[in-house]
Amino acid sequence: MTEILTRDPVEVVLADFFAERTRRATPLAEHYALLWRRLARSSEGGKRLRPRLLLDAHRAFGAPHPEDAALAAAAFELVHTALLLHDDVLDKDLTRRGRPNLAAEFATDAIRSGLPAGAASAWGTASGILGGDLLLSSAYALVSRVQSAGRAELTDIVDEALFRAAAGEHDDVAFGLGTAPATPERLLRMMANKTGSYSFAGPLRAGGALAGAGEEASSDLERVGIALGMLYQVRDDLLGVFGDPRRTGKSTTGDLREGKRTLLVACAEGDPAWTEVRHLWGKPDLSEDEAELLRTALVASGARNAVADLVDAKRRAAVATIERTTLPVALRQELTGLAELLAERES
Repeated sequence: MTEILTRDPVEVVLADFFAERTRRATPLAEHYALLWRRLARSSEGGKRLRPRLLLDAHRAFGAPHPEDAALAAAAFELVHTALLLHDDVLDKDLTRRGRPNLAAEFATDAIRSGLPAGAASAWGTASGILGGDLLLSSAYALVSRVQSAGRAELTDIVDEALFRAAAGEHDDVAFGLGTAPATPERLLRMMANKTGSYSFAGPLRAGGALAGAGEEASSDLERVGIALGMLYQVRDDLLGVFGDPRRTGKSTTGDLREGKRTLLVACAEGDPAWTEVRHLWGKPDLSEDEAELLRTALVASGARNAVADLVDAKRRAAVATIERTTLPVALRQELTGLAELLAERES
């Protein structure tokens, strides 16, 4: 009984939610119940950064509605898992958190059952898209269970976070396909929308809204969240090519094989070292040796150092933004510590 009482309230909400959805899915189709079991597993193993931010903000303003805060925190975690599922489909990635992702699992099932590769891939893709759709819908279902006066504002915050995240993702795809120019300025705008909105600003504002923190605090939390999100994403660009896959859980060849237009590439463009090997960038069957040639060029061009310097600049900018707010002291200290961690993270 003691263990049950001391369980993380967000984990309790998520466990109950997935158990209830799996029960509902079971009589509809065996593979639909399997989809829900795999959605539950897809939500495991993350940092739970968004719930932490929401609960920290809520606590800083008195934590008047802990049960509602747990529901909202779980909703943001569902949004995160949903967007990862969709992102993997868009990027044609097959791994997440160091293991096959949901789309890869369903594709593998289909191959083992005797389906050809094309049909198996389509089954995996459909499962990833539908799974993400279901979790986005479910996030709003959790928000609807909030009882306190902040529910309407919370709904608007979730809507705005998703609206901006989609704008950022659309930019990301446009840059990758070449339908829009991927200048450093546009890449930073994409980062603010894609990561800053739902991963940082949204959860922080949601925690404050449920505590009745007010408009000034909401504005402060928005600015801080966007600054932290940009710091996170700039560091992510480095890790995506130069990180340790054993720690990040992601391949370091994926961005290079996809031809992803990151800040690293934007900084390298035009340099002779990069121009010499640029034809390898975006090669669908890029080998590890070829990926290493691209990494070497990114170092020789100065792009790696330039992005590393930008990480430090975004860290300092985030800390300065935090210091200029009138947020509670304890929250400012926590967010400053988080900025330092984000700048140095390896996963």
